[in-house]
Amino acid sequence: MQTNQLLLIFCSVLLILGLIAFFVGRSKAANLRASGTSMYAQPDQYAWFAVLSTAGPAVLVGVLGAFVLLLLGAEIHPLYLLSASLVVAAAGLAVGVVQVRANFHARKAIERIIRWVLAGAALISIFTTFGILFSIIAEALRFFQMHSFWEFITGTTWNPGASFLAAAGRGDGSGAQFGSVPLFAGTFMITLIAMLVAVPIGLASAIYMSEYAPTKVRTIAKPLLEILAGIPTVVYGFFAAITVAPIIVNIAGFFGLDASYNNAVAPGVVMGIMIIPFISSLSDDVINAVPDSMRQGSLALGMTKGETIRDVVVPAALPGVISASLLGMSRALGETMIVVMAAGMRPNLTANPLEDMTTVTVRIVAALTGDQEFESAETLSAFALGLVLFAVTLSLNLVSVIMIRRFREKYRVNNL
Repeated sequence: MQTNQLLLIFCSVLLILGLIAFFVGRSKAANLRASGTSMYAQPDQYAWFAVLSTAGPAVLVGVLGAFVLLLLGAEIHPLYLLSASLVVAAAGLAVGVVQVRANFHARKAIERIIRWVLAGAALISIFTTFGILFSIIAEALRFFQMHSFWEFITGTTWNPGASFLAAAGRGDGSGAQFGSVPLFAGTFMITLIAMLVAVPIGLASAIYMSEYAPTKVRTIAKPLLEILAGIPTVVYGFFAAITVAPIIVNIAGFFGLDASYNNAVAPGVVMGIMIIPFISSLSDDVINAVPDSMRQGSLALGMTKGETIRDVVVPAALPGVISASLLGMSRALGETMIVVMAAGMRPNLTANPLEDMTTVTVRIVAALTGDQEFESAETLSAFALGLVLFAVTLSLNLVSVIMIRRFREKYRVNNL
């Protein structure tokens, strides 16, 4: 019997057992209440507790069994796992029905179960993060056994081609160079250009929509602005390569500068346009959350509307604005398609944004796609790049959290 059929059987039987638990539990609770017994909860609450005690343990057994079966490689027949889950479900049904009695707090029990479920969901996200980190570290350590970590973070030349030939048995790989500085320089260059475009426009549009725009204009402008977030990145890539890049070349030529059609300015500008909705929408929500009493107090002291926005509203909303900007920065750091189509794939260490360059994410994609040998240093370098990028973004987030906390403390002190 196929796994899909077993899963369908499991869901069907579990649904039937859940219905039985619901109706039997509610009927028993209703009969106890009708007999004059004082109950701590409503009949439906006892019924839902019976359902949770039936389905919860069965699903937990199934998930744990699938984890052991798929991730640990244990040989467990799916039919045995199905049988065990259904047996546990039947036992849970019996326990749930037995618990329908006068001195049982069904409502508190349901809330306790929900609290544990929510805590489990939070733990899953945490464990997933650590799982991703550990998997990256494990493969990155294999790379650093082949090449020096210091050379990797300080080298200025990225030329991994010889490592692929070595993995194919056509060389010793001695000519491979894995200096990641050009990749991170390109990443930060393009991200900086994107933030220089997105932050002023996003914050200005948020201030306009929250403080100046009439209700009719706001209801139309904000959805139209957020449409930008739904445009596929490949469309942005076409726009950057076909439209923006030639414009940048023409503008540079007007001022007597040489610019490549694959340059950092075009993807940076288009990437900034792409992340404007993230910064604008979140900043708008934060600014609207500032209490009106602060605005009214400022105006009562004789400040103009512009001064109130500059000296009261924006400082009060600054932590949220910083968070919105960091979200946009994270989006820019992880972008790949726009860079591939508009900036090229050549690692180029330069301070001139009019030249072509590439980013870390582009090299990660290039290293993990195509006919590559997974044991080669070129492929494993993707994990090393991912690890360093993870550390850089984590450091930026920590710095931003410290800045936000210091600002909040200063702001509270000034308002005492």
